[in-house]
Amino acid sequence: MKKIIFTNGLISGGILAIFLVSSMAYCYSANNFEGNMLVGYASMILAFSTIFIGIRNFRDKQSEGSIKFGAAFRIGAYISLIASTIYVLVWLIDYYFFIPDFMDKYSVQMLKQYQASGISATDLSVKQAEMDMYKDMYKNPIWVVLLTYMEILPIGLVISVISALILKRK
Repeated sequence: MKKIIFTNGLISGGILAIFLVSSMAYCYSANNFEGNMLVGYASMILAFSTIFIGIRNFRDKQSEGSIKFGAAFRIGAYISLIASTIYVLVWLIDYYFFIPDFMDKYSVQMLKQYQASGISATDLSVKQAEMDMYKDMYKNPIWVVLLTYMEILPIGLVISVISALILKRK
C-alpha cells in the first residue's frame, strides 16, 4: 500500500509542480493573471486523477478486488497529502526565490478587474482592504503555507471521496 501511495503521490505532485511553475512563469512574464485559475484547477483535477488510479490498483492487485470506503478514502487522502505538500513546497520556492512581488502584481491586477466590472467605490475600497489583508498575510511564511494548502488539499480530498465511492467493493 505504501508503494502505491508514494508513487501516485509523487506523480501527482510532479504534475502539479510542472503546471504551477509553467503557468506562473507565463502569467508573471505576461503580467496577466486572468485565466490562470482555470488552468490551475484543471491541472489539479488532472493530477489528482492518480488518486483514482492508486485506489483501483490497490483494490485490484493487493486487496483481492475488494475495498471498503474508509480504506479507499484513506489511500486517496494520503496521495492528496503528498501531492499537496509537493505543491506547497514548490510554491514556496517559486514565490520566495523567483517572484517575491507576486502579491503586489496580483492585487493590482485584481483591483483593475474589479474597477472594470463597474463595482461601486465603497465595494472597491472593501476589495482593496481585502487584498491588503492578503498581502500582509503573505509576509508570514506560515500563512503562505496554510493558504496554499487551503487552495489545493480540499480538491484532493473531494476527489478522494468521489474515487472511494466509485471504487468501493465488498
